[in-house]
Amino acid sequence: MSTLDATRAELALVVLYLSKSEARDKICRAIQYGSKFLSNGEPGTAQNVDKSTSLARKIFRLFKFVNDLHALISPTPKGTPLPIILLGKSKNALLSTFLFLDQIVWLGRTGIYKNKERVELVGRISLFCWMGSSICTTLVELAELARLSASMKKLEKELKNTDKYENEQYRTKLKQSNDRSLALVKAIMDAVVAVGLLQLAPKKVTPRVTGSFGFVSSLISCYQLLPSPPKSKAP
Repeated sequence: MSTLDATRAELALVVLYLSKSEARDKICRAIQYGSKFLSNGEPGTAQNVDKSTSLARKIFRLFKFVNDLHALISPTPKGTPLPIILLGKSKNALLSTFLFLDQIVWLGRTGIYKNKERVELVGRISLFCWMGSSICTTLVELAELARLSASMKKLEKELKNTDKYENEQYRTKLKQSNDRSLALVKAIMDAVVAVGLLQLAPKKVTPRVTGSFGFVSSLISCYQLLPSPPKSKAP
């Protein structure tokens, strides 16, 4: 492959990535929380960027609650333990509620809906829903990691006299374990961000802590949305 072809392929991946509204939302989220970290809650340019980006991101999330509503009523994979199913459905219900209520907040911030006190109340309820969904996600990922660990140990015993990394099934499970570990870290960080936005522990979770956790969480989200590079053809 020539240099031009390689560059064209890389640009195609960038175009594919930026064509996703979810990817653009997460990039804006990184800017938002990066600005929150810089401002530390103090008035100025960074805080203005934080507030304006937060409002702009709500456009990307219009009607997004339908996604989790669909996941809520969709059947779960066979063999999934009941506690994990209940936690997963709770996460979907809470996240869908958060995204729905967030649209009312957007109406208030843009001046379409005039009742400011009601908007603030809805905003807090929506953040509690997001925090709850993040906690549910954390518990789901912990449970799924435990299940994966048990199945990997069982597979290791079966592959005792061979190189386990050459086994496709083991490599698949290892990738799943890595992906879920990353999702677990993100869920924990999102829960901390929710605590910061709700000011439940203002002395410990300051705007700077909230911004730093939100920024790292956003970078993880951006990474998770990266498209898989095309496989090179054999010569």
